[in-house]
Parts: sequence; C-alpha cells; structure tokens
Amino acid sequence: MSAFWLTAIVLVLAVIGVAVGRIRALQSAGGDARKLHSLPKYYGSFVALLTLVPALLILVIWMLAQPSFIEGSAVKLIPAELMPDEGSVTLVMSDVRRISDGLSVAVEQGVLSEAEATSALPNVRETLGGVGVALGNDVAPEVLKAAQTYRAADTTGYFWRMIVVLAISAFGFLFGLSKISPDFRARNAVERVVLALLMTAASLAILTTVGIVLSMLFETRNFFGLHSWTDFFFGTTWAPNFRGDSELSILPLLWGTIYISIIALLVAVPIGLFAAIYLSEYAGPKTRGFAKPLLEILAGIPTIVYGLFALLTVGPMLLRTFGSNGYLGVEWMSGATAVLTAGVVMGIMLIPFVSSLSDDIINAVPQSMRDGSLGLGATQSETIRQVVIPAALPGIVGAILLAASRAIGETMIVVLGAGAIAKFSLNPLEAMTTITTRIVSQLTGDGDFASPETLVAFALGLSLFILTLGLNIFALYIVRKYREQYE
Repeated sequence: MSAFWLTAIVLVLAVIGVAVGRIRALQSAGGDARKLHSLPKYYGSFVALLTLVPALLILVIWMLAQPSFIEGSAVKLIPAELMPDEGSVTLVMSDVRRISDGLSVAVEQGVLSEAEATSALPNVRETLGGVGVALGNDVAPEVLKAAQTYRAADTTGYFWRMIVVLAISAFGFLFGLSKISPDFRARNAVERVVLALLMTAASLAILTTVGIVLSMLFETRNFFGLHSWTDFFFGTTWAPNFRGDSELSILPLLWGTIYISIIALLVAVPIGLFAAIYLSEYAGPKTRGFAKPLLEILAGIPTIVYGLFALLTVGPMLLRTFGSNGYLGVEWMSGATAVLTAGVVMGIMLIPFVSSLSDDIINAVPQSMRDGSLGLGATQSETIRQVVIPAALPGIVGAILLAASRAIGETMIVVLGAGAIAKFSLNPLEAMTTITTRIVSQLTGDGDFASPETLVAFALGLSLFILTLGLNIFALYIVRKYREQYE
C-alpha cells in the first residue's frame, strides 16, 4: 500500500476518533457535559491525536530509513571490482533501482510471473525493454541478483510498513478510548501533545539548517583534501579542467557576485525607498490600497521569468545602445549578456522587497514624532527628510542588507543574463559569472563526485551560505534594535 493511501486511512481513523471520543466522553458522564473535566471536543481530539501522530511519525521514519537500509543490503551483493570508486557505486545502484522498478512493472503488466521475476533472467535487457526500461550496458548477474533482492526487500518493507502503521494507529485509537473518563484531564493532555508538536516543528527548522550545513561541510572537507585551500581562497583564476590541473579560485566568482549585487541594489534601493516614502507618507488610503498590492506583484513573478526578460528584452536593448551598431556607434558591449543586464533585472526583482520592508519600517515610526515636527512649523517634506527617515534609518539599512543577501543568492537571472566568464573587470558591459552560476554548472551533467571539479560546488555553496548568513544576522540585529526602540 502506498504512503498516500496509508496516510488517508490513518486520517479517516483520526476523524472517526474525534466523533467516537466525544460520544464516549458524554456517555461516561451520563450525557451531562458539566460532569466532565474538559469539553467533549478535547476528548475527541485526544483520541484523534493518539491515532494520528504516532502512526504518521513511524510512517515518516520508515520512509526515510527503508531506502538506505535496502540499498546497504543490495550493495553487499555486488563484487568490489564492479564498484572501484564512489562514482561507480552511484551508477551501479542506479541500474539496480531501474531493474527493480522494471521487474515490478513487468509483473504488474503480466509480462513476468512473480516466480520469473525472482529467478535468473538471461534476456533481462530485452524483457525490461519491453516495458520501457532502458539499460545502457550488459547487466552483470550480480547486479541482477542485487536488483531482485532490492525488489523483494522493498516489497516486504512496504507490507510490514502497512501492518505496523495501521497497528499503531489502531492501538492509539483504542488506548485513547480506554483513557476517557469524567475525571480525565483531556484538555491538558491535548495541550501537551500540541506543545510537543510545536516544539518539534521549531526543532525541525533548526535541524534542517544544521543538516544542510553539515552536508556541505563534509563535502567541502573532501574537496580541500583534493585541492589546495590557498588556491581556492587566494587564487585569481577560475579554470576547471576535469582532466586535472584545475585552478579553482572563488575570488573571480565572488567579484562577479558582489558587482552584480551592487548594481541591483543601485536600481532597487532608490526606487523601492521612494516608493515606500510615497505610499506611507503621501498616498491616500485608496491609492495605497491599489498601488501597494500592484507593486508587490513583482515579488510573485518566478525568477526564471526575470531571467528570460533579461535575456530577450533588457540585454538586446542595452546591446542596441552600447554595441557597435547601436545608437552611440561605439562597441562598448559585445553581447546581450553582461553585468549590467543581470544587475538591472535583479534590481527590478528586488524593488518590492525593499519597498515593502521600508514601508513597514517607516509606518512604525511613532506619529507623535511627525506631529511634533509639523507643530514646530516644518513642512511635510522637511519632516520626512529630517525626522522620519533618520528615525527609520536603522530599519531601512536592515531591509537593504536583507535585499543584498537575496541578490547574492540569486541564480536564474545571472545564469541567463550575466554570462559565464569568471574574471576581474570594472566594466559593467562585459559578461561575468557568479558563485551560484558556477554551482549550477559544476553539478550539471554526469560529474564524478570524487573529483575536485565537482566537489568545489559544495565549497562554493558553503562560502555563499556563510556570506548570506552574516548579512542576514547583521540585518536582523539592526532591525531588532530599531524595533526595540519604538515598542
């Protein structure tokens, strides 16, 4: 039984538990809810939580653990000569999974019987090809045996997962009903369970971040075991070569990332800040109610659309202006992909980000400060320049730093609009590349995860994570300090 239907059955049992638990509670009190310690709905919620939470927890753990356990068992059946390195293990296990899935499809379609699927198949490629599973090379007998073992273990795991999850759900249902009595503190029990769920949700967010960092950290350690850290941090050339002798320095990529982000902020900060000032200080309620949502529509546009806009509209427009056949008649720009192209489009993307945060921060400035300035004879523009903006400046700086971290981590716009050349240059009309672009490039294709040319992506990702994390922490510190000042 699939996880979807298993979850659906558990949810149905939980819904039944709500109704049955409520009825059981009223029956135990002789139909008088006043004799119960808690409201009847809490008794039903208690039964539903015991039915739902443990079963779903076991289901999630089982789904995460079963593939690793089965793959570990299948790998032991394959000789070491078929898997000389880590990359070969990945390829062999990919074949094992494809064959296992193909055998399951063949059994479902009646091409093979269950007994044939578990025995040796001399024509395994032709058989699986008949059900749409293509294999790139001859299948070794050991790989076929591992695939059959994988499939058998997978099927057994699904069966026992169904039994265990349904048994735990049913046990929770019955145990919850057995605990119901007029003196049972159902509300307290429900609140404790909900508190535990909230703490688990908060912990998952933290543990996910820790897991992401550790996964990048381990691969980064492997990278520095194969490549010099001095070249990575202090070199000046980015020239990956999968045949060896690669120069993998982060500095040219870091320069391109920072340069494009600066141009993006030069576009986004003035427009976004002026828009925020207008919406918060000058616009009427009707204008604000119309303009603010319309402005924030930009935030909902996918970044790939911005990338296409940069590639098809902004880049050619700049090329017509600064190219050899352009309006100025001087070839300052040789292609549509350039730092300026990506920076302008990224700045447009960041406008709602800056304006929305700045608008909230400006609105948080106490009205009494405006009234005092106006009462002393200052005009509205003088009040904005000399009172509102200085008071809101820490928060605005925090919003700008958050926008900068968003710009540094952008991928699709720079992939399509900035080019792929890693170099140091001050010319915004030249093509450059960024850290995120190189991460995508290094992990695209059939890369060997034991080579420094592929592992460098994790070192770049960890460096980018540390950079954006530092900006976010600094920005949040400034915003928090500002908010404490005006609470």
